[in-house]
Order: sequence, then C-alpha cells, then structure tokens
Amino acid sequence: MADTHKAGAFDIRNVIGGLLAIYGVILTLMGLFGDPETEKTGGVNANLWAGLGLLVVGLGFIAWSRIRPIVVPEHVEPVGDDPTRPAPKKRPRKGH
Repeated sequence: MADTHKAGAFDIRNVIGGLLAIYGVILTLMGLFGDPETEKTGGVNANLWAGLGLLVVGLGFIAWSRIRPIVVPEHVEPVGDDPTRPAPKKRPRKGH
C-alpha cells in the first residue's frame, strides 16, 4: 500500500465547520444573554435558534471530516500528454 496521510486542517470541511461553529457560539450567547427582541420576530428568539442551528451544522461538518477523512497520497504520477487538456498559451518574446 502506498504511503498516505490525511488532509487534516487543510480539509475545507474543517474550515467551514469551524467558522459555522464560531458564529453559532456567538449567536447562541447573544440569544441567551442579549436582548431577544421577540417583538420583531413574532415571539421567537431568533439569535438563540439560529445559533443552535449553526452549532449543529458546524459540528456536523467537523464530525464528517473526522469520520471520513480525505486521504492524500504521498506520490502522484505526473500527467502525461492529455489531448483533452488545452496547451498553455505561449507569450511572445520581447525584442524578437
């Protein structure tokens, strides 16, 4: 079996999950300790419920990245001539 390692912190699911969880904590704290302003939201503490929802989704992303990590192979074969890939554009040389 080839040598492999996990994407770890570079897995985009960790970044998204972390950001959502941070915003979820902030909104949950605002819902608990701030002015709920329920008259604007029809009697619902919107900050609290949105914060709890963001926490659940953010922790779900982090759990997903832990349960099914992205495995990065140590060695990747270079791509050969692929007719479906466009060739790089050549820049004209100055002075020629």
